[in-house]
Amino acid sequence: MKKLFGTDGVRGVANVYPMTSEMAMQLGRAAAYIFKNGQRRHRIVIGKDTRLSGYMIENALMAGICSMGVDVLQVGPLPTPGIAYITSSMRADAGVVISASHNPFQDNGIKFFFKDGFKLPDAMELKMEELIFSKKIDSLRPIATEVGKAYRIEDAIGRYVVFLKSTFPKELDLAGMKIVLDCANGAAYKVAPAVLSELGAEVIPFGVKPNGTNINDGCGSLHPEIISEAVKEHRADLGIALDGDADRVIFVDEFGNEVDGDHIMAICASDMLKQKKLRKSTVVATVMSNMGLDIAVKKAGGKIVKTAVGDRYVVEEMRKGGYNLGGEQSGHMIFLDHNTTGDGTLTALQVLAIMRRTEKTLSELAQVMIPLPQVLVNVRVAERKDIMTIPEIAALVNGIEAKLGEEGRILIRYSGTEPLLRIMMEGQDKYQITSWAKEIAALVEKKLGGN
Repeated sequence: MKKLFGTDGVRGVANVYPMTSEMAMQLGRAAAYIFKNGQRRHRIVIGKDTRLSGYMIENALMAGICSMGVDVLQVGPLPTPGIAYITSSMRADAGVVISASHNPFQDNGIKFFFKDGFKLPDAMELKMEELIFSKKIDSLRPIATEVGKAYRIEDAIGRYVVFLKSTFPKELDLAGMKIVLDCANGAAYKVAPAVLSELGAEVIPFGVKPNGTNINDGCGSLHPEIISEAVKEHRADLGIALDGDADRVIFVDEFGNEVDGDHIMAICASDMLKQKKLRKSTVVATVMSNMGLDIAVKKAGGKIVKTAVGDRYVVEEMRKGGYNLGGEQSGHMIFLDHNTTGDGTLTALQVLAIMRRTEKTLSELAQVMIPLPQVLVNVRVAERKDIMTIPEIAALVNGIEAKLGEEGRILIRYSGTEPLLRIMMEGQDKYQITSWAKEIAALVEKKLGGN
């Protein structure tokens, strides 16, 4: 079992274990030891979002890495996918992102990329933990010229902007388009406006004045209502909302209606199928994606492969199966033809390219998918037990599944962070599925309930 790493790196309240400067230095030392291979000078890229605590953690990581004889390449505030890109393009040995994504400013996190730009496998994270807690590398202290140095990559933002623009078709531009853009006062506050403006769009920016404490604060992809109102006020063509580290994106159409990750996957998959660019005619999504996505992709001639919740599981399945499009309802989209991880700005460019090429509005494109009604009921539990081993619950669930047939589904899973059982149900009749979900919840509470 991991002691430090979760599903997306190490994360917690900044300056509280494990997100302390002491642990950051230890993580830096362990990472440097793992990625150092041979006699040449080795380099690790470090980037961050705009949180106040980023300075503290960055310097601690740098100290740890340099103390093991590895050089550091600093890129400053840059989206998570930008750091993955810089790591790969500069042939660095690894990349480190200091960010807690969509969490509030008092939280922070550390996640690592391998030299190819992909997140580390579990085995490598466990190896880092073993090195830290066993104290095996405490005595390793390079001296004199063997100590690492730190360099700042001054043109990192420019490099990433050029890369992003290269993913947009050369024969197209955004001239005449009015776009409301919310950067969540996060890592994309310079990059995203520059990319859209340089391609010709009129950009109405929000969340581009970070002060260290306002990241994700009532803005960004968790608050699409901000761009919804702005789109209507400015009569814009669409709105784009990123999160703090800009690896996810949520849209609103020209009427201010939200267009989530499932709709974006349906739009992009349908277009890629027409262009014969969707590998194996398959999209990788998570079990939380709406069944409307399955229906839309199947109608367009493709199919869906489902994974557990989490973008790292989506990427793992994509790499294993040789697929090039995947994502989550929350707005993480992975286009493996272009980048190795979720990229909100890149996703926006792919959608904008489809709008330009087809001459359709976002609301017209979004009609490719009709979401099924969905309800989610949470039940607090005293113990985590396989509910299908409880005869009464199993009988009730199986009976409801039989009634739903192929026109709905039930997904029941325990929360990864709270003592909750989540009951998600989809079907054609929202009133009926709400009633069934509550019926299951009541029985679960009776059998496993906790205060």
